[in-house]
Amino acid sequence: MMDVIGRGLVMASQVDQEVQAEFAKFPDDFIFSMNVFPHGPAFIAQVTPDKQVKLLAQSPKKPDLTITFKHLAHAYLVFSFQESTAQAFANDRMIADGDLSYAIRLVRCLNKMEALILPKFMASMAVKEYPTELTLKEKVGEAASIYLKIAQSYFKRSI
Repeated sequence: MMDVIGRGLVMASQVDQEVQAEFAKFPDDFIFSMNVFPHGPAFIAQVTPDKQVKLLAQSPKKPDLTITFKHLAHAYLVFSFQESTAQAFANDRMIADGDLSYAIRLVRCLNKMEALILPKFMASMAVKEYPTELTLKEKVGEAASIYLKIAQSYFKRSI
């Protein structure tokens, strides 16, 4: 699921203007990661100079921001959409190592991606506040595009 979240974030940054605007505020070559302590699932991504987000196989340097779940069960609560990312932070289930303002910005990107790709009843549980301005047309169109791009990324990797 961590891999799908990483890919979903990359694809949302290609599709959604709000997510693009958030990532445009990150510095060039900003590297961030999300993982489960101590050696659980993880992804590493980089914001390129042209403000695109790409996944990395490994980080060439210490990431500028690392979000770490303290236990696999904590990650499961968030990625099974039983607990929002904001609630997990509030419950001290995660650690942010890096500039907190970038962590907040990343959480906003994750929330928007989840609001787009999940049915509304699930997204309402997964995010702190479901975006009221998100129309059904926008949701369906962007979700389909994100899902297609995620599927293509797996297909390209397997060739």
